[in-house]
Amino acid sequence: MLLIGPSCAGGYQRRSDFEASTTDPDAALMAHKKGGLHFGYHDHYAVDGGKARIILEVLVTPADVMENLPFLDLLWRVCFRWQLRPDHVTGDATYGTVASIVAVEDQGIRAYVPLSDVGKRPGFFGPEAFTYDAEHDVYTCPNGTVLRFRGNHYTARARAYQAPASTCTACPIKARCTDSLKGRIFTRSFDETYLDRVRAYHETAAYRKAMRKRSVWVEPLFGEAKDWHGLRRFRLRGLWKVNIEALLIATGQNLKRLLRKRGWGRRPWPTGAPEPPSAAPKAPKSLS
Repeated sequence: MLLIGPSCAGGYQRRSDFEASTTDPDAALMAHKKGGLHFGYHDHYAVDGGKARIILEVLVTPADVMENLPFLDLLWRVCFRWQLRPDHVTGDATYGTVASIVAVEDQGIRAYVPLSDVGKRPGFFGPEAFTYDAEHDVYTCPNGTVLRFRGNHYTARARAYQAPASTCTACPIKARCTDSLKGRIFTRSFDETYLDRVRAYHETAAYRKAMRKRSVWVEPLFGEAKDWHGLRRFRLRGLWKVNIEALLIATGQNLKRLLRKRGWGRRPWPTGAPEPPSAAPKAPKSLS
């Protein structure tokens, strides 16, 4: 590891801006499950929702790039490259950002993603405890106090609502609502209608089925790639080279599924080794 510059005196600065690997400057620091930090990358897959689990797109990014950032690029690339028009897209809570949800929903694609818990504080009432009155543009707290509009936060793209400080101070359940001396403040996203739509999906059988499929069909692909195809540690260095390596690994995973479907007459094991010839039927003369 090489120190290439001082830390920033004020404001936020990525650690990768002043620490870099001497052998692979494109890699970024990431936390290891067994503890400690090491330089590495994140591999992203876009996978078809069918039983074959075909990997449609692959992208490798430095480890300090948030998982949700390449999400839309992967999705639009898949739609363009394979001329697909999915009716829904599924991801974990990392992908449940407002920007991603709005972009997907505006294209007529359902965003089957859990919503982020950012802004929720343990031990305090969450957003679900407050009732919104669209006609009067006010919120009502669990104790019946009205939170009125106080202003817009354009940077956060949210509207702020606040309860009177005197009312909150005398409230019998204040300890479960806020520790502020100014009264409970509640924010509502400019795009709350999109979030309400996604919350409605959460109550449907289609959403629950999609999340179950993701956990057993998509996540194991990464385990397969790590255990059987060398994805646990890249052999090459440099962002463009590791992207090539990841594409080759995903291609091998897809080829196994193609051969299982159409076959040589021999079914590949997870390691890629075929079954014994004696146990397999005669191979066809051609493959299409």
